[in-house]
Amino acid sequence: MSENDAREAQLRAWLTTGLGLPLERLALASADASFRRYFRAHANGNSWVVMDAPPEHEDVRPYLKVARLLEATGVHVPHVHESDIEQGFVLLEDLGSTAYLARLARGEDVDRLYDDALGALAAIQVRGRDAARELPPYDERALQRELELMPEWFCARHLRLQFGDEELALIVRTFDFLAREALAQPRVFVHRDFHSRNLMIVDNGNPGIIDFQDALEGPIGYDLVSLLKDCYVAWPRARTLAWLRGYRRRIAREGLPAGTSEREFVRWFDLIGVQRHLKVLGIFARLWYRDGKRGYLADLPLTLDYVRDACARYSELQAFARWLEARVVAALPSANARELALR
Repeated sequence: MSENDAREAQLRAWLTTGLGLPLERLALASADASFRRYFRAHANGNSWVVMDAPPEHEDVRPYLKVARLLEATGVHVPHVHESDIEQGFVLLEDLGSTAYLARLARGEDVDRLYDDALGALAAIQVRGRDAARELPPYDERALQRELELMPEWFCARHLRLQFGDEELALIVRTFDFLAREALAQPRVFVHRDFHSRNLMIVDNGNPGIIDFQDALEGPIGYDLVSLLKDCYVAWPRARTLAWLRGYRRRIAREGLPAGTSEREFVRWFDLIGVQRHLKVLGIFARLWYRDGKRGYLADLPLTLDYVRDACARYSELQAFARWLEARVVAALPSANARELALR
């Protein structure tokens, strides 16, 4: 019996013997970028989602804690019905299977969906001010650790680049600048992956919000970038800025710090976006080379385009922007083609 089969048998036993559910059907619903898997369980005409988080790889306690904190803000996260920390199982409310991305990619209900998402984010940031203090800090160490994924996995491993001393010095200076800028922003409750694959379309309390277990207290612009500069769907900058300006007005009315000017708020948004997207370039490459998940390679070009666009707008990042154009941009298509041809 494989490890996954053994886990599924253990899960079935927990649902039927442990919880007494007259289980009719159990089917794999999804697997995310970690070791977690999600099943959909059916019993008595109802359905639930069951998280399978092998305890040797994953700890469900952060998920349970953040779920409680988010639910207290009034946003729609899956209600936790039961949990078994030792076995790594959580029985959750079923939010359905229609993610924002499915509609947004077809251009359906775009403004309504983003208005709902931005409303939920405002609730998290405004009502979650006290809750944010219960989260680990998005500190310099965390920011730098994430940034380092880009040269290691994206540049060296995927693009097969070798760095000279001047290039390494430029990368270090750029990362230091981005970390300082991030730490200068107001601190709020940060979901960390508030994007179209983690927002579910639901009838009541839209959106349903998932995959929040890695939440931290961090920069106010971070989740806005996750949402409005989504690595899976892109919008013209004018439309993005219109949403951003509306959001700034909304949170300013609620008493959140929104910058001394619109320009400052946009700067926060753009610069934390560079940090996030550099990190994501590294993560997407790592998912292929370490975990065998090559689907994310197709999302690298858009993610890199976000970095290029933002760097070109700020004088502090001009040298890094030139380096990207000279060394990185041209290397990506051939690297992707090489790896996609392998399997």
